[in-house]
Amino acid sequence: MNTTVKYTRKDFTSDQAVRWCPGCGDYSILAQVQRSMPEICEANNLKRENIVFVSGIGCSSRFPYYMNNFGFHTIHGRAPTFATGLRLTRPDLQVWVITGDGDGLSIGGNHLIHALRRNIDIKILLFNNRIYGLTKGQYSPTSEIGKKTKSSPLGSMEKPINPLSLAISSEATFIARAIATEGEQMRDILLRTASHKGSAFVEIFQNCNVFNDNAFDAFAAKKKQIENTLYLRHGEPVTFGKNKEKGISVRVIDGSVEPHVVNIDDVNRSDILIHDEASPNTTLAYLLSQLPFPEFPVPLGVLRSINRPSYDELLDKQVQTARQKAGKGNFRDHLYSGETWTV
Repeated sequence: MNTTVKYTRKDFTSDQAVRWCPGCGDYSILAQVQRSMPEICEANNLKRENIVFVSGIGCSSRFPYYMNNFGFHTIHGRAPTFATGLRLTRPDLQVWVITGDGDGLSIGGNHLIHALRRNIDIKILLFNNRIYGLTKGQYSPTSEIGKKTKSSPLGSMEKPINPLSLAISSEATFIARAIATEGEQMRDILLRTASHKGSAFVEIFQNCNVFNDNAFDAFAAKKKQIENTLYLRHGEPVTFGKNKEKGISVRVIDGSVEPHVVNIDDVNRSDILIHDEASPNTTLAYLLSQLPFPEFPVPLGVLRSINRPSYDELLDKQVQTARQKAGKGNFRDHLYSGETWTV
């Protein structure tokens, strides 16, 4: 498709009043998506009417109302399922899924896993605020152990899900993490997400200032980011700090691969881990996703980006092969063929 349309952010801004709590991190994500869409359309030869946003249930799932293009507000946890059906039947569309840590990882966990492992060509943005916001503050699948909420007054006893590790173990072909308030980083990740062919998963740390305020301040606050986060770049050393004076080194101890924080001046440069997002092996990406904070900085950016035939591509080829072998076919004839019975 070739389009000469030049869009602006305004073209992707609907006339609906945005109904999130004042100060919610969702505003920032919405703004970055709206700003990025004109670039995404230009880079991918897309028209606005060929972009669809699909959501489930939760604060994040109001998102399609605020985008001035087509969208579905579906049912709890099932957004990846609707998105899968849409993508397979309408290959001309670019399909985005908007979900949250509750919607996507609790009731929707099974649907999310299988959309990722099948390598469906959809782009999933998971807003993670580590709380159920819409239902007024219960602990979620990503809430930390000991989290006191209305549904865990003595503290949650459950080990939280790590969304990136889940996506990696599900063999998603594009996996990234961003902070809602970091505009340029989010823009870069959104552009790469849009151009990826296959299952793309992005975790976005997003503050809920009503029910879980300051959940990420220890590393996401402006004054703390430089020492407590690291932005991954393909082919470059995994370093962090004000002057990039610290890095991650990996050692094998008693057969176990162990990461360590080191001072750059104290080791050989060859000892510093080099990020390889394109590795077909998930070991490095999984190791990075599992770095425990505050012993280690929080990884941001793209952890994995590999090329593999998408499910929709493989399905199209299979349909073409079947038609070449057996002809176009007739649905009614097929329905009444083989073993049938009357009730």
